Amino acid sequence: MFVRSSAIARKANPWAGARPAHLRSPRPETSQGLQSRAGFTILELLTVVAVIAILLGVTLPAISSAREAARKVHCVNRLKQIGVALHNYHDVYRSLPAGWQWERTEQSAYGWGVPLLPYLEQPAIYRRVDRNRLIDDPANTFVSQTSLGTFLCPSDIYDQNFTLFRDDGDEDDELTTAPIEPLIPLVNLPTANYIAVFGTIEPDDDIPIPEGDGAFPGARCNRFAVFTRGLSNTLFIGERTMGRVPSTWLGIDSLGEDATCRLVGAAIDGPNCEACDECEFDSRHPGGANFLWGDGHVKFVSETIDSKTYQSMSRLYAPLP
Repeated sequence: MFVRSSAIARKANPWAGARPAHLRSPRPETSQGLQSRAGFTILELLTVVAVIAILLGVTLPAISSAREAARKVHCVNRLKQIGVALHNYHDVYRSLPAGWQWERTEQSAYGWGVPLLPYLEQPAIYRRVDRNRLIDDPANTFVSQTSLGTFLCPSDIYDQNFTLFRDDGDEDDELTTAPIEPLIPLVNLPTANYIAVFGTIEPDDDIPIPEGDGAFPGARCNRFAVFTRGLSNTLFIGERTMGRVPSTWLGIDSLGEDATCRLVGAAIDGPNCEACDECEFDSRHPGGANFLWGDGHVKFVSETIDSKTYQSMSRLYAPLP
Protein backbone atom coordinates (compact mmCIF):
# COMPACT_ATOMS: atom_id res chain seq x y z
CA MET A 1 0.00 0.00 0.00
CA PHE A 2 2.86 2.28 0.90
CA VAL A 3 4.78 1.46 -2.25
CA ARG A 4 1.75 2.08 -4.39
CA SER A 5 1.16 5.53 -2.86
CA SER A 6 4.79 6.51 -3.43
CA ALA A 7 4.59 5.54 -7.07
CA ILE A 8 1.41 7.54 -7.41
CA ALA A 9 3.15 10.54 -5.80
CA ARG A 10 6.07 10.35 -8.26
CA LYS A 11 3.73 10.18 -11.18
CA ALA A 12 1.97 13.26 -9.92
CA ASN A 13 5.29 15.18 -9.41
CA PRO A 14 8.18 13.84 -11.49
CA TRP A 15 10.68 16.22 -9.74
CA ALA A 16 9.84 14.91 -6.30
CA GLY A 17 12.88 13.45 -4.60
CA ALA A 18 15.34 15.06 -7.12
CA ARG A 19 18.48 16.76 -5.77
CA PRO A 20 18.50 20.58 -5.70
CA ALA A 21 20.17 22.29 -8.66
CA HIS A 22 23.06 23.68 -6.57
CA LEU A 23 23.89 20.15 -5.37
CA ARG A 24 23.87 18.53 -8.79
CA SER A 25 27.21 18.01 -10.65
CA PRO A 26 27.61 20.12 -13.79
CA ARG A 27 27.20 18.37 -17.05
CA PRO A 28 30.45 17.79 -18.91
CA GLU A 29 31.02 20.03 -21.92
CA THR A 30 30.85 18.33 -25.25
CA SER A 31 33.86 18.49 -27.56
CA GLN A 32 31.83 20.57 -29.99
CA GLY A 33 31.17 23.20 -27.31
CA LEU A 34 34.84 23.43 -26.36
CA GLN A 35 35.91 23.91 -29.96
CA SER A 36 33.40 26.67 -30.51
CA ARG A 37 34.86 28.68 -27.61
CA ALA A 38 38.61 28.08 -28.29
CA GLY A 39 39.44 31.07 -30.64
CA PHE A 40 38.33 34.21 -32.48
CA THR A 41 36.23 34.42 -35.55
CA ILE A 42 37.79 35.89 -38.67
CA LEU A 43 35.76 39.07 -38.19
CA GLU A 44 36.98 39.48 -34.61
CA LEU A 45 40.59 38.91 -35.67
CA LEU A 46 40.37 41.44 -38.47
CA THR A 47 38.84 43.96 -36.06
CA VAL A 48 41.72 43.53 -33.59
CA VAL A 49 44.32 43.91 -36.36
CA ALA A 50 42.62 47.06 -37.62
CA VAL A 51 42.54 48.60 -34.12
CA ILE A 52 46.24 47.82 -33.60
CA ALA A 53 47.12 49.34 -36.99
CA ILE A 54 45.22 52.52 -36.14
CA LEU A 55 46.96 52.81 -32.76
CA LEU A 56 50.37 52.31 -34.36
CA GLY A 57 49.57 54.87 -37.03
CA VAL A 58 48.76 57.42 -34.34
CA THR A 59 51.55 56.68 -31.85
CA LEU A 60 54.57 56.01 -34.10
CA PRO A 61 54.64 59.50 -35.72
CA ALA A 62 54.29 61.03 -32.28
CA ILE A 63 57.18 58.95 -30.94
CA SER A 64 59.31 59.80 -33.99
CA SER A 65 58.53 63.50 -33.59
CA ALA A 66 59.45 63.40 -29.91
CA ARG A 67 62.75 61.70 -30.69
CA GLU A 68 63.61 64.27 -33.37
CA ALA A 69 62.78 67.08 -30.95
CA ALA A 70 65.18 65.58 -28.41
CA ARG A 71 67.91 65.18 -31.05
CA LYS A 72 67.40 68.77 -32.16
CA VAL A 73 67.88 69.97 -28.56
CA HIS A 74 71.16 68.03 -28.39
CA CYS A 75 72.23 69.59 -31.68
CA VAL A 76 71.54 73.09 -30.35
CA ASN A 77 73.48 72.38 -27.16
CA ARG A 78 76.51 71.17 -29.09
CA LEU A 79 76.52 74.27 -31.27
CA LYS A 80 76.28 76.43 -28.15
CA GLN A 81 79.25 74.58 -26.70
CA ILE A 82 81.24 75.41 -29.83
CA GLY A 83 80.11 79.02 -29.50
CA VAL A 84 81.43 79.23 -25.94
CA ALA A 85 84.73 77.72 -27.09
CA LEU A 86 85.05 80.31 -29.89
CA HIS A 87 84.51 83.18 -27.46
CA ASN A 88 87.00 81.73 -24.97
CA TYR A 89 89.53 81.33 -27.77
CA HIS A 90 88.96 84.94 -28.85
CA ASP A 91 89.46 86.13 -25.26
CA VAL A 92 92.89 84.50 -25.20
CA TYR A 93 94.18 85.20 -28.73
CA ARG A 94 92.16 88.33 -29.57
CA SER A 95 90.92 86.72 -32.78
CA LEU A 96 88.94 83.76 -34.06
CA PRO A 97 90.78 80.71 -35.39
CA ALA A 98 91.37 80.68 -39.12
CA GLY A 99 89.13 78.57 -41.32
CA TRP A 100 92.20 76.42 -41.95
CA GLN A 101 95.92 76.57 -41.22
CA TRP A 102 98.54 75.25 -43.67
CA GLU A 103 101.59 73.29 -42.63
CA ARG A 104 104.89 74.49 -44.10
CA THR A 105 104.59 72.64 -47.45
CA GLU A 106 101.01 73.85 -47.91
CA GLN A 107 99.87 70.40 -48.91
CA SER A 108 97.93 69.75 -45.71
CA ALA A 109 95.66 72.18 -43.90
CA TYR A 110 94.25 71.85 -40.39
CA GLY A 111 90.73 73.02 -39.69
CA TRP A 112 89.29 75.65 -37.38
CA GLY A 113 88.16 72.94 -34.97
CA VAL A 114 91.69 71.88 -34.02
CA PRO A 115 92.70 75.00 -32.03
CA LEU A 116 89.31 74.87 -30.27
CA LEU A 117 89.96 71.41 -28.80
CA PRO A 118 91.42 72.68 -25.47
CA TYR A 119 88.26 74.79 -25.03
CA LEU A 120 86.02 71.80 -25.81
CA GLU A 121 87.50 69.70 -22.98
CA GLN A 122 89.73 67.80 -25.41
CA PRO A 123 93.29 68.86 -24.46
CA ALA A 124 94.63 65.31 -24.80
CA ILE A 125 93.40 65.07 -28.42
CA TYR A 126 94.82 68.54 -29.13
CA ARG A 127 98.28 67.47 -27.99
CA ARG A 128 98.18 64.51 -30.38
CA VAL A 129 97.68 66.72 -33.45
CA ASP A 130 100.99 67.63 -35.10
CA ARG A 131 100.19 70.57 -37.34
CA ASN A 132 103.80 70.81 -38.52
CA ARG A 133 103.48 67.49 -40.36
CA LEU A 134 101.34 66.27 -43.23
CA ILE A 135 97.89 65.18 -42.19
CA ASP A 136 98.56 61.60 -43.34
CA ASP A 137 101.80 61.41 -41.37
CA PRO A 138 101.90 58.45 -38.95
CA ALA A 139 102.12 60.96 -36.11
CA ASN A 140 98.54 61.96 -36.87
CA THR A 141 97.11 58.47 -37.32
CA PHE A 142 95.49 58.42 -33.89
CA VAL A 143 93.61 61.72 -34.29
CA SER A 144 92.57 60.89 -37.85
CA GLN A 145 90.64 57.95 -36.41
CA THR A 146 89.16 59.87 -33.47
CA SER A 147 85.47 60.78 -33.72
CA LEU A 148 84.32 63.61 -31.44
CA GLY A 149 80.63 63.80 -30.54
CA THR A 150 80.83 67.58 -30.06
CA PHE A 151 81.10 68.01 -33.84
CA LEU A 152 78.30 65.56 -34.72
CA CYS A 153 74.56 66.20 -35.04
CA PRO A 154 72.50 63.39 -33.45
CA SER A 155 69.92 63.62 -36.26
CA ASP A 156 72.34 62.81 -39.05
CA ILE A 157 73.14 59.35 -40.38
CA TYR A 158 76.91 59.11 -40.60
CA ASP A 159 80.00 56.96 -40.40
CA GLN A 160 82.49 58.01 -37.76
CA ASN A 161 85.26 58.24 -40.38
CA PHE A 162 85.50 58.66 -44.15
CA THR A 163 88.19 58.47 -46.80
CA LEU A 164 89.27 61.57 -48.70
CA PHE A 165 90.09 60.61 -52.28
CA ARG A 166 92.30 62.43 -54.77
CA ASP A 167 90.49 64.88 -57.03
CA ASP A 168 90.55 63.43 -60.54
CA GLY A 169 89.86 66.86 -62.03
CA ASP A 170 86.90 65.66 -64.14
CA GLU A 171 83.43 66.64 -62.95
CA ASP A 172 81.74 65.23 -66.06
CA ASP A 173 82.71 61.57 -65.81
CA GLU A 174 79.17 60.49 -66.56
CA LEU A 175 79.37 62.22 -69.97
CA THR A 176 82.64 60.63 -71.05
CA THR A 177 83.17 57.25 -72.68
CA ALA A 178 86.71 56.82 -71.37
CA PRO A 179 87.31 54.06 -68.81
CA ILE A 180 86.78 55.21 -65.25
CA GLU A 181 90.07 55.18 -63.36
CA PRO A 182 90.06 53.88 -59.79
CA LEU A 183 89.85 56.41 -57.00
CA ILE A 184 93.09 57.08 -55.16
CA PRO A 185 92.67 57.31 -51.37
CA LEU A 186 94.65 60.03 -49.64
CA VAL A 187 93.75 60.00 -45.95
CA ASN A 188 91.09 58.81 -43.52
CA LEU A 189 89.39 61.60 -41.56
CA PRO A 190 86.94 61.86 -38.65
CA THR A 191 83.44 62.99 -39.62
CA ALA A 192 81.93 66.32 -38.54
CA ASN A 193 78.51 67.91 -39.13
CA TYR A 194 79.33 71.45 -38.00
CA ILE A 195 81.03 73.58 -40.64
CA ALA A 196 82.39 77.14 -40.45
CA VAL A 197 80.82 79.82 -42.65
CA PHE A 198 83.21 80.76 -45.48
CA GLY A 199 80.76 83.30 -46.83
CA THR A 200 78.87 83.52 -50.11
CA ILE A 201 81.74 82.19 -52.25
CA GLU A 202 82.38 78.51 -52.95
CA PRO A 203 85.74 77.65 -51.39
CA ASP A 204 86.60 74.81 -53.79
CA ASP A 205 85.95 76.30 -57.23
CA ASP A 206 89.22 78.07 -58.06
CA ILE A 207 92.96 77.63 -57.64
CA PRO A 208 94.38 79.53 -55.88
CA ILE A 209 91.59 79.33 -53.33
CA PRO A 210 89.67 82.63 -53.16
CA GLU A 211 89.30 84.44 -49.88
CA GLY A 212 85.83 84.18 -48.42
CA ASP A 213 83.61 87.04 -47.28
CA GLY A 214 82.35 85.32 -44.13
CA ALA A 215 83.49 84.82 -40.56
CA PHE A 216 86.04 82.13 -41.53
CA PRO A 217 87.41 83.32 -44.90
CA GLY A 218 90.26 80.82 -45.18
CA ALA A 219 93.75 81.08 -43.73
CA ARG A 220 93.09 84.55 -42.33
CA CYS A 221 91.88 85.20 -38.77
CA ASN A 222 89.16 87.72 -37.91
CA ARG A 223 88.62 89.76 -34.78
CA PHE A 224 85.20 90.53 -33.36
CA ALA A 225 85.79 94.23 -33.98
CA VAL A 226 85.66 93.83 -37.77
CA PHE A 227 82.12 92.42 -37.83
CA THR A 228 80.32 95.57 -38.93
CA ARG A 229 76.98 93.75 -39.14
CA GLY A 230 77.25 92.89 -35.46
CA LEU A 231 77.94 89.48 -33.99
CA SER A 232 74.28 88.76 -33.31
CA ASN A 233 73.49 89.25 -37.01
CA THR A 234 76.27 87.12 -38.49
CA LEU A 235 76.35 83.37 -39.08
CA PHE A 236 79.44 81.56 -37.72
CA ILE A 237 78.84 77.80 -37.84
CA GLY A 238 76.20 75.76 -39.64
CA GLU A 239 75.15 72.15 -40.20
CA ARG A 240 75.93 69.81 -43.06
CA THR A 241 74.90 66.19 -43.49
CA MET A 242 77.30 63.46 -44.48
CA GLY A 243 74.94 62.70 -47.36
CA ARG A 244 75.76 66.02 -49.04
CA VAL A 245 79.52 65.71 -48.65
CA PRO A 246 81.52 64.13 -45.78
CA SER A 247 83.15 66.87 -43.74
CA THR A 248 85.67 66.95 -40.90
CA TRP A 249 86.95 68.97 -37.96
CA LEU A 250 90.57 67.83 -38.38
CA GLY A 251 91.93 68.92 -41.74
CA ILE A 252 92.44 68.05 -45.40
CA ASP A 253 94.97 67.16 -48.07
CA SER A 254 94.91 69.90 -50.71
CA LEU A 255 94.90 67.26 -53.45
CA GLY A 256 91.60 65.86 -52.18
CA GLU A 257 88.25 66.14 -53.91
CA ASP A 258 86.33 69.24 -52.72
CA ALA A 259 89.08 69.54 -50.11
CA THR A 260 88.46 72.94 -48.51
CA CYS A 261 84.72 72.34 -48.72
CA ARG A 262 85.21 69.64 -46.05
CA LEU A 263 86.06 72.36 -43.50
CA VAL A 264 83.93 75.36 -44.43
CA GLY A 265 80.68 76.05 -46.24
CA ALA A 266 79.10 78.57 -48.57
CA ALA A 267 75.72 80.15 -47.83
CA ILE A 268 74.32 80.95 -51.26
CA ASP A 269 70.81 79.62 -51.89
CA GLY A 270 69.50 78.31 -48.58
CA PRO A 271 69.70 75.33 -46.23
CA ASN A 272 68.56 71.89 -47.43
CA CYS A 273 68.74 72.86 -51.11
CA GLU A 274 68.98 69.50 -52.90
CA ALA A 275 70.03 70.94 -56.25
CA CYS A 276 72.70 73.24 -54.79
CA ASP A 277 76.46 72.88 -54.58
CA GLU A 278 77.96 70.38 -52.13
CA CYS A 279 79.46 73.27 -50.15
CA GLU A 280 76.01 74.43 -49.03
CA PHE A 281 74.59 73.82 -45.55
CA ASP A 282 71.89 71.27 -44.82
CA SER A 283 70.54 69.06 -42.06
CA ARG A 284 68.10 66.23 -41.38
CA HIS A 285 65.94 68.52 -39.25
CA PRO A 286 62.66 69.08 -41.10
CA GLY A 287 62.35 72.55 -42.60
CA GLY A 288 65.86 73.96 -42.24
CA ALA A 289 69.11 73.82 -40.25
CA ASN A 290 70.57 75.10 -37.00
CA PHE A 291 73.20 77.85 -37.09
CA LEU A 292 75.50 79.30 -34.46
CA TRP A 293 75.61 83.09 -34.60
CA GLY A 294 78.49 85.34 -33.64
CA ASP A 295 77.20 86.28 -30.20
CA GLY A 296 76.85 82.61 -29.23
CA HIS A 297 73.12 82.06 -29.69
CA VAL A 298 71.78 79.26 -31.89
CA LYS A 299 68.83 79.79 -34.20
CA PHE A 300 67.02 77.63 -36.73
CA VAL A 301 67.20 79.01 -40.29
CA SER A 302 64.30 78.00 -42.50
CA GLU A 303 64.92 76.38 -45.88
CA THR A 304 62.44 78.86 -47.37
CA ILE A 305 64.53 81.89 -46.39
CA ASP A 306 65.08 84.51 -49.07
CA SER A 307 68.48 83.89 -50.66
CA LYS A 308 69.53 87.55 -50.43
CA THR A 309 68.74 87.63 -46.73
CA TYR A 310 70.58 84.35 -46.26
CA GLN A 311 73.67 85.69 -48.02
CA SER A 312 73.55 88.94 -46.09
CA MET A 313 73.61 87.06 -42.76
CA SER A 314 76.66 85.11 -43.96
CA ARG A 315 78.86 88.09 -44.82
CA LEU A 316 81.45 89.58 -42.54
CA TYR A 317 80.80 93.17 -43.51
CA ALA A 318 77.60 95.10 -43.87
CA PRO A 319 76.87 96.18 -47.47
CA LEU A 320 77.66 99.77 -48.35
CA PRO A 321 74.63 102.08 -48.55
